[in-house]
Amino acid sequence: MSRLHLGVSRSRSDTKGRATGGVAALVDWAVMPVLLAFASALVYGVGDYCGGRASRHQASIVVAAVGQMVSLALVITAVLVMGTPAPDASTWWWSIAGGVVGALGLVGLYHGFAHGDITVVAPTSAVVGAVVPVAVGLGLGERPSALALLGIAIAVTAVALVSGAVGTHQHNTPLRIVVLAVAVGACFGLLFVALDRTDPDSGMWPLVIARLASVPMLLVVGALAGVRAAPHRPSLKIAVVAGVFDMGANVLYLLAVRGGMLAIVSVVASLYPATTVAMAFGLDKERVTRWQSIGLGAAALALVMVSLSRQ
Repeated sequence: MSRLHLGVSRSRSDTKGRATGGVAALVDWAVMPVLLAFASALVYGVGDYCGGRASRHQASIVVAAVGQMVSLALVITAVLVMGTPAPDASTWWWSIAGGVVGALGLVGLYHGFAHGDITVVAPTSAVVGAVVPVAVGLGLGERPSALALLGIAIAVTAVALVSGAVGTHQHNTPLRIVVLAVAVGACFGLLFVALDRTDPDSGMWPLVIARLASVPMLLVVGALAGVRAAPHRPSLKIAVVAGVFDMGANVLYLLAVRGGMLAIVSVVASLYPATTVAMAFGLDKERVTRWQSIGLGAAALALVMVSLSRQ
């Protein structure tokens, strides 16, 4: 057993499932990372939905930049309050890399939602985003149980089903958007890997560093491309909301991956299209197809399997 925290010193091996004492506020460390990863998926899905909505009236790079600036202010405040000392150089480099690829992934995702079929862009990016860290985790020596591996396979399938990859589509998605979706998934997968490689004792510093890298990059790229914010205040407000949820999801994922296997946590976090579909059903009055319903059931089954596997 172990308690979840950010500031107490511990080694990476200690955070990957070692049992320690304590009576109050104890959680099963084999289950808590999965629950945190699932919570991050829910929050990621809300942020993506909001970002996609905002991108209907704003350039995707504007939406991403606004959201990331807001989230930078939030996470800097959190670090100052927690008083966590600055991490080592390795964490800085991994965090910078994660910030850059994560920002590029967001811009690409929002652009894909605005210019392609969401039921193509979402499953493609989510599946690739799940496969990349699984491959890296296995390559680094992680060995999930047979039950967990089966749960991973079901989770990847669930992502595709929930997002509507199976069934008929009313619109065709250009090949360039499909290729973009693959690149977006690779970016998100690499972000998951980068956050996993940061120092477990660095608190929320990796998220601060990531934003310190991504915000200037987005502003410079936007300026060079001549992109300006459109005079549409509602979409800018939605972009702010998207940034808040994106940061919240990143915090939850960071906590999850510090306590669980990368191969398992990243797959559960990649179930975020389920939230997007649910919001589209509730807010946009879109109908959930039979295959999407099956996908939601498969996602629940996968979550139970990886939770019971003890990783």
